[in-house]
Amino acid sequence: MIRDTYENILKEQEVRKNLIELRKELKEDNNKTAFLYCLAGDYSVLYSLLEAEDAKIRKNVALIMGELAISEFMDKLYAAYQKEEKLFVKSDYLTALRHFDYHSLLEAFKERLEFLTSNTFEEATLKHIREEMRILTDMLIVMEKPSMHLFSGYEEMSELILLTNRDHKNVTLGQIKSGVAKEFNAGVAVRTRELCEILHIRTYSDLLFRFIGVAVVEGNPIAAASAIYEGDLLNFLNVRHAGNPPYYFRIEIKSKMALDKKSMFAKKMASELEHLSERQLINSTSSYELEIRLVENKEGRFNVLIKLYTLKDTRFKYRKNAVAASIAPVNAALIAALAKDYLKEGAQVLDPFCGVGTMLIERNKLVPARTMYGLDTFGEAIDKARENAEIDDTVIHYVNRDFFDFKHDYLFDEIFTNMPTRAGRKTEQEIELLYDKFFEKSLEMLQDKAIIVMYTRDKDLVRKCIRNKQHYTVIKEYEISKKENAYVCIVEVNKF
Repeated sequence: MIRDTYENILKEQEVRKNLIELRKELKEDNNKTAFLYCLAGDYSVLYSLLEAEDAKIRKNVALIMGELAISEFMDKLYAAYQKEEKLFVKSDYLTALRHFDYHSLLEAFKERLEFLTSNTFEEATLKHIREEMRILTDMLIVMEKPSMHLFSGYEEMSELILLTNRDHKNVTLGQIKSGVAKEFNAGVAVRTRELCEILHIRTYSDLLFRFIGVAVVEGNPIAAASAIYEGDLLNFLNVRHAGNPPYYFRIEIKSKMALDKKSMFAKKMASELEHLSERQLINSTSSYELEIRLVENKEGRFNVLIKLYTLKDTRFKYRKNAVAASIAPVNAALIAALAKDYLKEGAQVLDPFCGVGTMLIERNKLVPARTMYGLDTFGEAIDKARENAEIDDTVIHYVNRDFFDFKHDYLFDEIFTNMPTRAGRKTEQEIELLYDKFFEKSLEMLQDKAIIVMYTRDKDLVRKCIRNKQHYTVIKEYEISKKENAYVCIVEVNKF
């Protein structure tokens, strides 16, 4: 098929259409190799098409040359880029050049970007000028990787949004001692100068700044950009960072609008912010320092929130490793917080399904244990758990063994675990058998009046198994996610 398409191009039959088809075919497996075989080292046809009168032919052949990424193409593409008079094509040459090691062109690209930035152009050409500037900026960032600003605004008055589990916002709220805090539908809103206090709380999933300069913007990208810039976004950033602009940003839109419309909205808004700020704010999809998050409200307008990546979240830095079934650290921290009144300092704790060790580490951070054991049949998870514990400087004894075959010299005070789910190969019957065996085995491993803290998506199974066993009592249940049917069950052992 690819040979037929190329033959049509050689015969000058519907060249533009066949170039577009060729680009599609090159994305399929092995077609790039097949096309290079067709060319047999003779690139003269591609070079001649790069000088065709039809600008769209030049565009498509440039993109094909980029996909092929043959080193000698780079100089040809850059020469064509310099020579090109049609502005709508120039950004496509840059897209092609991104496939090469273009270090030698960096200074030339900087000069071009400076020219585009410092000159005035007709309104009709601005769309293409800004697209060329956007790609040039990204290309320079990829090669030069500008350093991130240093956050210094720990004592600045800030209005924060802490996103939390919606059913347990009070857990986070109760840990805030400074400033003014209150619950809202998605978490906790805080006004404080004590940012360091907030950074130590482990039960929120995300920290966002409310942008007081403009809390809400209209659903128009140009108007939104203007409102945010005039709301003094630069000052907001300057007072919280050492160093000077530019700042690199991205735009995230939380809305029900179609993906293509969101993309276009973000692109137009980012371009306008760059223009208004004279590129003291620069859009980047890779090396950004802040995210401008627009959250659509019921009126069709957007609430404005700022996510600062310069403000490092080190709460879970130990979690270098994870596997597919790993629990999110913030959820493990929430489970520990909910169970806090039932946890004993200096306890001997066992996690029979430990995965990469997140549950034990978070439990120990809240209420220090004396001895901790983690078991798992998945050897890779155990290896990762050991590395995570070492990073955290926490002593946990990890054993690559099935809980049901495990023996120990003494009994444990507590089991703290994330129970296996029906995901993967486990059937409903297999999970029910596992739960039944779990409670039988736990009775062998635990002291009288010991506690089991279990995160489960099978709460009814817990109840069913316990009804048939006189030695267990469910003393507390917490719903974590109604959608996922996830609960924390706290169970007491009564051996006598």
